Amino acid sequence: MPQSKSAQQQSLHARQFTKPLEYKLVATGKIIADAVFRPTTRRKNSPNLLIQQTYPHSAKKAFRRGPWIIGGLAIYSFTAYGFYLYCGYNRAAEAAQESNVPLDVSDRYNKTAKGFDNEVDFTEKLMGLGWLRSSLAKRAHGNVLEVSVGTGRNMKYLDLAKCKSITMIDQSGEMVEIARKKFKELHPKHSDILFRTQSAASFISCPSADGFDVIFQTMGLCSTPAPEKLLQNLGRIVNQKHGQILLLEHGRSHYTWLNRILDNLAPTHADKHGCWWNKDIGAIVSESGLEIIKIKRYHLGTTWWVELRPIMPAQTRTKLEDEMDL
Repeated sequence: MPQSKSAQQQSLHARQFTKPLEYKLVATGKIIADAVFRPTTRRKNSPNLLIQQTYPHSAKKAFRRGPWIIGGLAIYSFTAYGFYLYCGYNRAAEAAQESNVPLDVSDRYNKTAKGFDNEVDFTEKLMGLGWLRSSLAKRAHGNVLEVSVGTGRNMKYLDLAKCKSITMIDQSGEMVEIARKKFKELHPKHSDILFRTQSAASFISCPSADGFDVIFQTMGLCSTPAPEKLLQNLGRIVNQKHGQILLLEHGRSHYTWLNRILDNLAPTHADKHGCWWNKDIGAIVSESGLEIIKIKRYHLGTTWWVELRPIMPAQTRTKLEDEMDL
């Protein structure tokens, strides 16, 4: 025989689940078959009296409009901003292609010298270029030549105790003066340093007849109209036995889409900043006639760490390496 309603309710009251929590179902009028069980609690004054509640599945949750509105506004804002950037990029690319910018834009640095450090500080910190500059400059020892010294952004990383002499050159006279003042403030007691305003493609005298032990340059090939010739000249004035040429440059990326952006905006960027940022650094060093020791790339391939040295006859190179091993 089917159970009566009172019997069914008593059966439900008798059910107990995981201790110490008890789960019971109480329904008024009729049993709600699809109710959701919730833990019961006891009143302080009546420990044997259980407070029971039922939550039918059919209960509708309140619709919250706030999160949906905020999410919609965020999506709209990002879409609108992306469209704005895209349109701005297209306009800039069209204007760049119509401009007539010469290959030699090094004279721009005389105009930007005073505000150069403030202009590039944030970007370099964001990209971690300070660490790369430091790693490169700390390799300097013996008779040192820094090419494209600019405003002297590397000089705070130099280990002067390892440097016998230091020569710093740049084509921008305005930047050389800023670098000279900066070095004097950083190292007021150090006097064995020479600043020159000249191109690195021209002859550079060295305190030693054997040439410079280390030549390094950061972000210099981009503003040079004939970078291969510049590197060839550095190869002639570096120590032919153990000299090193260290470069930190920016240029083309690993990725075609990014190279397309660099190419489209290159004329405008060069005209304003004096830098052709889309040069193929790999091709330049390959055509320089120098021996490539190491190439490492960062920032989607646009930042190049390059180590070079003069090419020597195989017998001479083997003999020198044997001496170094000893």
